[in-house]
This record gives sequence, structure tokens and C-alpha cells, in this order.
Amino acid sequence: MSEPAPEPATANASPAGESAPGPAAALAAAELAAQVAERTADLQRLTAEYANYRRRVERDREAAGVNARVQLVSDLLTVLDDLDRAGAHGDLVGPFKAVADKLIAAVGKLGLESFGLVGEPFDPAQHEAVQHEESAATGPTVTVLSAVLRPGYRIADRVLRPAMVSVVDRADDGLAEPGGPHHRGSDPAESTGSA
Repeated sequence: MSEPAPEPATANASPAGESAPGPAAALAAAELAAQVAERTADLQRLTAEYANYRRRVERDREAAGVNARVQLVSDLLTVLDDLDRAGAHGDLVGPFKAVADKLIAAVGKLGLESFGLVGEPFDPAQHEAVQHEESAATGPTVTVLSAVLRPGYRIADRVLRPAMVSVVDRADDGLAEPGGPHHRGSDPAESTGSA
């Protein structure tokens, strides 16, 4: 008769990691947590860098598109001036008028806008004053356009060419911004200066 086989000694003992975590296990867990935090921070930084990169590329793409349109349309401004003069003299008729209308529509689709209307307030960022007419206005005055000698053009917020204008001071009707570039106080010396 054979004797029963002895049971291994390790069968009754629990593994060392299950009974009570030792200092080595706690150190390993802290190390893993630090690595996870470091990797998470790296991932967040890379995600933010990529989002910034995408925004910068989109902004640069839009700027390149505007620059290309500005370059093309800037070369056509003299042609548009000639068309305006021909229309003012009654020479825009027949097929020539049809071509002119198509050209004006095409540059309009590119975002070209003309500006500079008689009566609007003078803005030195958009208007080039070449003449300042005398006025009998007293008290606070506002400088407005009295004549547009050459229209100004812009694409988006970019002024391609300022409007060449003649200006005059008129009595302030309260619509102008006080202290703005076209608002003048009641000092007579201010209202006699040229633009």
C-alpha cells in the first residue's frame, strides 16, 4: 500500500502579493500612476498642439485666398475706373456694356466692394481727402464727404484703395461719434484746418 503523496507546501500558503502589499508593490503602483499621468499630460498637450495647428493652417489658407483675390482685383482697379468714366460719359452701350456688367459682377463675386458716398462721415482710414471746402457751420461740426472724386475699394476688411474725396464741415446732427476722427469741437481754430 502506498502512502498518500504529500501536498506541496505552497498550496496552503497564499501568494505574497495577496496577503498584504509590501512597500515594493506600493512603489510600483505609484510609479505606474506617475507614468499614466505623464502619458495623459503628453496626450493632452499633443491634442492641443494639433488643434492649434489646424486653426493656424485654416487661418493661413483663408489669408492666402484673400491675398490671391486682392492681387487679382488690384490689377483690375484701373479697368474699373475706366468703366466708371465711360458710363459717366454715356459710352457704355451695347456689347461693351454687357462685357462691363459681367466684369463688375465677376469682381463682385470675388468680394470687391466700392465705398465712398457723398454725405457719409469722413474716415481717414478709408478716405483720402484732397480738398477741404469752407463751411458756414458754427458750433460742433462733423466732417463729411462733399464729393467723391474716385471711389475706394475693399475686399473683406482690407482696403485696396482709399476713396479720393472732397470734404466739408457741417453742423453736428448728433449721429457722429464724439471725439471720433471726423468730429470737431466748437473751437473755431479746429474747424478751419484742412484735412
